[in-house]
Amino acid sequence: MDAPGFTASLVAGGVAGASVDLILFPLDTIKTRLQSPQGFNKAGGFRGIYAGVPSTAVGSFPNAAMFFLTYEYVKCLLQTDSASHFRPVKHMLAASAGEVVACLIRVPSEVVKQRAQVSASSTTLQIFSAILNEEGIQGLYRGYKSTVLREIPFSLVQFPLWESLKALWSWQRGHVVDSWQSAVCGAFAGGFAAAVTTPLDVAKTRIMLAKAGSSTAVGNVLSAMHAVWRAQGLAGLFAGVFPRMAAISMGGFIFLGAYDQTRSLLLEVGKKSP
Repeated sequence: MDAPGFTASLVAGGVAGASVDLILFPLDTIKTRLQSPQGFNKAGGFRGIYAGVPSTAVGSFPNAAMFFLTYEYVKCLLQTDSASHFRPVKHMLAASAGEVVACLIRVPSEVVKQRAQVSASSTTLQIFSAILNEEGIQGLYRGYKSTVLREIPFSLVQFPLWESLKALWSWQRGHVVDSWQSAVCGAFAGGFAAAVTTPLDVAKTRIMLAKAGSSTAVGNVLSAMHAVWRAQGLAGLFAGVFPRMAAISMGGFIFLGAYDQTRSLLLEVGKKSP
């Protein structure tokens, strides 16, 4: 990837990610509280729905920037003929690599954010300090494996579907899709991917919110899902599915549309610059 493409992917990804995370934060809080073991009302209900937003504000830009930078870089490394049947595989591999790298930034931010969302009486800084005092740096990465195991299947569904929908729409229209059309494709792809990966998201939330030293805190995704299944059945595994789908559908519209728009603008500016 050339320097303009590198910079465009970095900035566009960061802008898109920060925009989505901050605009849709209340829906994410509601989803987390629905999935929490103490239940929606005890976790805070509709009170303090912006609890934990400082953690998101700090982590959102670098998280999204690293994802898209890795995504575009791996796509370039795996360059194939545009008509090749291997294009979806390329997108899957690129998205998976992007998630593994981005989670190095996302997980600490997510751990602090989710604990703040279910403990609105504590500040983000207090929760961050408590994690470091009780569990050290390792505590900030609790749930890394479960987050990667959620994000990779999500990306394996979302990104090839997004790219395929854009390609189909472009073929029908006879030209490359506009940013709003890319955003519509992103909304559909994101909502569908969100629905099918909700059980993994529930397991990730339970692991991050579990008390230090508990069996759930160990981070075994299958064990966490089994515990939810035994206690709450199918409804428990799909707790928060509707706010998750709503947030990610709207997020997909904003995120992928903003990414394409920002990246196109930056590349255009780069071409005009001497």
